[in-house]
Amino acid sequence: MSKKLNIRFDESPPISLSGSTPISPMKTESVVKSRYADGANSREEALCCPVEYDQQYLEIIPSEVIERDYGCGDPSRYVKEGETVLDLGSGTGKICFIASQVVGPEGKVIGVDMTDDMLEVARRNEPIVAERTGYQNVEFRKGRIQDLQLDLEALEKKLQENPVSDANGFLEAEEMAESLRSSAPLVENDSIDVVVSNCVLNLVSKKNRRQMFEEIHRVLKREGRAVISDIVCDEEVPQDLQDDPELWSGCISGAFLEHEFLEAFEEAGFYGVRILNFDEEPWQTVKGIEFRSMTIEAYKGKEGVCLERNQAVIYKGPFKRVLDDDGNAMDRGKRYAVCEKVYGIYQSGAYEGMFEFINPQTEIPREDAELFDCSTTRLRHPRETKGEAYDATTEASDCCSPGDDEKGSGCC
Repeated sequence: MSKKLNIRFDESPPISLSGSTPISPMKTESVVKSRYADGANSREEALCCPVEYDQQYLEIIPSEVIERDYGCGDPSRYVKEGETVLDLGSGTGKICFIASQVVGPEGKVIGVDMTDDMLEVARRNEPIVAERTGYQNVEFRKGRIQDLQLDLEALEKKLQENPVSDANGFLEAEEMAESLRSSAPLVENDSIDVVVSNCVLNLVSKKNRRQMFEEIHRVLKREGRAVISDIVCDEEVPQDLQDDPELWSGCISGAFLEHEFLEAFEEAGFYGVRILNFDEEPWQTVKGIEFRSMTIEAYKGKEGVCLERNQAVIYKGPFKRVLDDDGNAMDRGKRYAVCEKVYGIYQSGAYEGMFEFINPQTEIPREDAELFDCSTTRLRHPRETKGEAYDATTEASDCCSPGDDEKGSGCC
C-alpha cells in the first residue's frame, strides 16, 4: 500500500513545550544535506568516529571513497554470502563496496542516499571496484531513507518535463510522486535480505522516524533483518542542543536514547532485537551526556497465522525467567506450548541456541492444524506431544554424547 506524499515545500515547525522553536524536519534535512555535500568534496573529521574495518576489503576501494565516507560502526561484517543488501545513507559507498565483496557475485548491494555529491563519488568509483572484484553487483539510487518508495531521480525527471510554477503545479507534483510510489517504488516490498546503515538514522528528524522504521520493515523479506550502527546517548538531549542545526548534522542532536533505539524497531514490528556492539568509551561527551556507537540487529517475520501443531519449547537458561517480544514469560527448564510460527522463529536468528525443541510423536499436517491462541502463555503437558495413548517401553539407548567415547569418559 502506498503512503501519502511526505515532501513539503513549506512546513510549519512542530510545537515546542520548552518555549524554544525546534528546527523543522525540512530544515533538518536541508542542513544535513548541505553538510554531507561538503563532506563529499573534502574530508570532515567531525562527521565520524574511529572505526576499524577489515583491511582485506579496503584494499580494492579507492582512497577517495574511504577518506570521504563517514560512520560510527561496521554493519557490513554481519552480512552473508549471496544476500541482497540495502545500505541506507550510503554516502560515497564504502559500506556498499565492502558488502559487495562479502555477498559475492551471487549477491546484490543497493545504496540509497539523497545527496547528489555523495552519489556522484559513489557512482564514479563503482566501475573501478567492479573491475577489481571481477563482477558488478552494486547500484546507487537517490532517495530519502524515511521514504524508500519515492525515487527522487524519477521525480526530478518528471518535474523537468512539467516544471512547478504555481499551486496547481504543486498539486500535480504531489500526484506524480504518489504515482511513482505505487508504480515504480525506489525499493520494492519484501525484496531485501538485510538492511544496513552506518550512523545515518539519527540524522532523520524525529517527526519522520516512525515512517523510517516502518519503511525498513516494509522492504525486508520475511525472516530478513536490519543491522544498524548509529549514535546513541545515555541521557535525554536538551532542547537547546536539539535546536542546533550544526549539532544535528554532527550526529549529536538527533542521537537516540539507548533503550529507545531498540524500542523503535520493536514498535515497527521487529522481533529478536539485540545489541551486537556497544562501545565502552563514548565517542563524544557534551554537557555530561555521553554519545557512543551502538550496533543492533532486528528481525522481520512475526506476522502470519498461528497454527497448533502440538510443538513445545524449553528455555535452557541461564536466566531463571525470560519474556519474549510477544509478552510470553517462560521459566527455565519447563515445556511451553508454542505455535508453528514461533517454533520456527526460536530456531534461528537472535534465539539460536537458547531453546530445546520437542516435536509431537505424531505430526499434525499443516492443512489439518487448528488455530493456536497466542494471547496466553501455557505449559505443554508431555502427553500433548507424545499422545494420550502413548505407552511405549524401550531398551536403554546409548546415552553418550558425540565425542564422549573419544575422550574416554566411560559414560553409561
